[in-house]
Amino acid sequence: MHQDPNEVCTLYSVARWEHKTRKLSKAFGSPRLACYTLGGAILLLNVLRSHCFTQAMLSQPRMQSLDNPAAYHVGLALLGVGGVFVLSSFLALGFTGTFLGDYFGILKEARVTMFPFSVLDNPMYWGSTAIYLGWAIVHASPTGLLLTAVVALIYMVAIVYEEPFTAEIYQQKASQACKRS
Repeated sequence: MHQDPNEVCTLYSVARWEHKTRKLSKAFGSPRLACYTLGGAILLLNVLRSHCFTQAMLSQPRMQSLDNPAAYHVGLALLGVGGVFVLSSFLALGFTGTFLGDYFGILKEARVTMFPFSVLDNPMYWGSTAIYLGWAIVHASPTGLLLTAVVALIYMVAIVYEEPFTAEIYQQKASQACKRS
């Protein structure tokens, strides 16, 4: 599963462009339809990334030090914990919250702070990273470990782009709500 930093930068550039111009929303006839379309594209890219990640791991030799039952069970635990963080994040955020809806002007009432956000910042990203790490350990794959580090780095780049923007838009929303009161 490969997604390079340029793709992340491009994705956030498109999202920020949309936030400034609303041209995608106009082209699709609504912000929701534009967001769902971008979300669908992101999902397809994630499926492709996962497939490539798995194929890269399976085509390379296994790491002897990870090829044992204890490591296998650690990998399964990471898969489980990562799955909980990803699924609970999606349930807390919904589709538009997960797939850049805030850039389309689709905001929650307030920034989400319930589980898993109450336990971990960016639980979707770190849960996904745990899934890749678990998958790499289950397959005793040094290639998988390296690719997991790349995925984690890409998510850190995404956080650098996303966090300040998210904080700003929810601060603006709160300020506007105070002015109306």
